[in-house]
Amino acid sequence: MSSDETPIGACVDGMRKAREQIARVIVGQDEVVDLALVALLCEGHVLFEGVPGLGKTLLVRTLADTLMMAFSRVQFTPDLMPADIVGATMISEGDGAGIGLRFEPGPIFANVLLADEINRASPKTQSALLQGMQERSVTVRGRSYPLPRPFLVLATQNPLEMEGTYPLPEAQIDRFLFKVQIGHPDRAELVRILERTVGGEEAVAEPVMRREDVAALQRAVREIVAPPRLLDLASRIVLGTRPDRPESTDRVRRYVRYGSGPRGAQAMILAAKARALMDGRFNATSEDLSSCMIPSLRHRIALGFEGQSEGVAVEDLLAEVAREALASYQPGEAVAAGGGRPAPAEGAS
Repeated sequence: MSSDETPIGACVDGMRKAREQIARVIVGQDEVVDLALVALLCEGHVLFEGVPGLGKTLLVRTLADTLMMAFSRVQFTPDLMPADIVGATMISEGDGAGIGLRFEPGPIFANVLLADEINRASPKTQSALLQGMQERSVTVRGRSYPLPRPFLVLATQNPLEMEGTYPLPEAQIDRFLFKVQIGHPDRAELVRILERTVGGEEAVAEPVMRREDVAALQRAVREIVAPPRLLDLASRIVLGTRPDRPESTDRVRRYVRYGSGPRGAQAMILAAKARALMDGRFNATSEDLSSCMIPSLRHRIALGFEGQSEGVAVEDLLAEVAREALASYQPGEAVAAGGGRPAPAEGAS
């Protein structure tokens, strides 16, 4: 970026170039890419859920290469220890000073950390990420070490093979800004994947931004305006997910065991600001909020036994909650179900 570019102009141009470069390697998954970039601008973390072979690792590595950020990958296994992630104090021999101790940083000391199949490690090892995700630092032997900035954790988990795994506790899963579900490509996308991967040349993404530029855009996100009515809408949606609230729907009271807390509202507002910044706007709107609502809240709502046994989809409940909230917010607006994209108002052209 040139020094005379404004943060808005720089963000729009930089994100457009980043999308173009990532699209050279990743076929389809446009919404997944956008959500990963939004999370990066929000200084948040993302939990990807999908079966193996859908390009999750390639996506994360390509994102890091495009933005010139240090990349690190940890394959979570049952025998992984916390020191394998954060690092450990090692005994070393100094130059004529005898034996001393030095800290050997672990793979968490990177800008982008891919925690592959995070639910396969023990809770003790999973918790090693908790301090780093929340405080951007780790503590070893009573001493804190700051992590590089920007710092982004992109974790994956396989929804099919749950036997022998350790589901993430609520306290940790709440630290993820988004939970993104990755689906299979359609036929046209599968053909393009084959064309790119079985030929003689491998598609490569070129770097288009520096980590310093990303840090500047992260600061710019905080300057985007979120009107008071948008804050009120986010609060209505979050409170509507709680079965103990009078404004919740009958289905929420029947099927939900517990709903989202304040972090859900914070995630939606920050994501809405980042969406507005990426589109070159200074104000976040209800459409920005609705586009990030489901990824922000789907992992913060737990179904009760009846909801699980009847196969109730959290996404459907969220769409219902959003419709109720918008009915009192501004008549004529609607929020999409499913992927979380905004839907046009009824009767709109």
